[in-house]
Amino acid sequence: MPQIAAQIKPLVRAVHPRLPRGSGDPSQMQPAALGKLRQNSEPAMTASAPTRITLPRPDDWHVHLRDGAMLQAVLPETARDFGRAIIMPNLVPPVVTTADAVAYRDRILAALPQGADFAPLMTLYLTETTDPDDLAAGFASGLIQAVKLYPAGATTNSASGVRDFDKVRPVLERMAEIGLTLCVHGEVTDSDIDIFDREAVFIDRVLDPIRKATPGLRVTMEHVTTKNAVDYVRANDDDLAASITTHHLMINRNHLLVGGIKPHYYCLPVAKREEHRLALVEAATSGDKRFFLGTDSAPHTDPNKLSECGCAGVFSATNTMACLAHVFEAEGALDKLAGFASENGPAHYKLPVNQATITLEKQTDPAPFPAQIQTGEGPVTLFNPGYPLMWRVV
Repeated sequence: MPQIAAQIKPLVRAVHPRLPRGSGDPSQMQPAALGKLRQNSEPAMTASAPTRITLPRPDDWHVHLRDGAMLQAVLPETARDFGRAIIMPNLVPPVVTTADAVAYRDRILAALPQGADFAPLMTLYLTETTDPDDLAAGFASGLIQAVKLYPAGATTNSASGVRDFDKVRPVLERMAEIGLTLCVHGEVTDSDIDIFDREAVFIDRVLDPIRKATPGLRVTMEHVTTKNAVDYVRANDDDLAASITTHHLMINRNHLLVGGIKPHYYCLPVAKREEHRLALVEAATSGDKRFFLGTDSAPHTDPNKLSECGCAGVFSATNTMACLAHVFEAEGALDKLAGFASENGPAHYKLPVNQATITLEKQTDPAPFPAQIQTGEGPVTLFNPGYPLMWRVV
């Protein structure tokens, strides 16, 4: 691992926008890609296309609930449709010990709406001083479901992340021994690596060497954004899987940048080229059990999103299931939605599928979603794909 360490030390127009169909400027795209985007925004209807589907209650395998007033406001949006969720630990200060996770879980449970059927699945934030014994005890208790790796400086509240991977090798070896999953934010932060290439470079320089040095380590590549990541998952064994976000299935980097910057589409990892979005859609709708939903729903107030140095994050908890039904219908793959949203994630984390169900119905009029939700810290704008969503949970 010394070579890995040497490579990684540098790591680190309105409220409810409506975009033109396609990606803002058709001249920027190849004809085939433009046609695919139009297909995705205007699903073709056939006589046999279902207008009502029932699936096991889905789970969100990557969500940011924040804390305090923000937690109070955004938790009901996730608990409404999802039975469980992997809770990200990048608070300030981060959730680094089992005791921290117990306290955070208690705050989440206290904030749940009365009668809500929702279970938070807690994670620990991996640092260079993480105690393997504490981590193992938390996992044995049933509280800790995963450990989150942030390369230092990669995203929101990641300053406490890993710089020297030699220092976490004992933790990774213990995790492989006990079967605890490592969730990975897969980007290098080297200043000389283009932001659009950082996921692909991370796979080659960091993830693959770590996995080879730690046989049996279970890994979730979170919020993958590239064909490189899809291909890497498919080329490896069952100890590796990937979550895919709602927004990365629906937008590419043109949506973010063409015709003016769209701050509410800015996230990390940043949206990539159309060829990568299409690879994600193919993976999600293929029925491959190694791909599942992780929304990476990450609320920031509008003033923080629209500031001179705007925060990275897309808030999609409220309308994710409607968005997914739209994407899967466009691909003629509504029969694969239950696998992606409800079944593949539990299989990877060795948990049962939820027994409860939800039903989605296609409406004749656009489903009503708010432009924003109000929080005690300020308004948070909801992800808007730029065209009407006709599906809703009933």
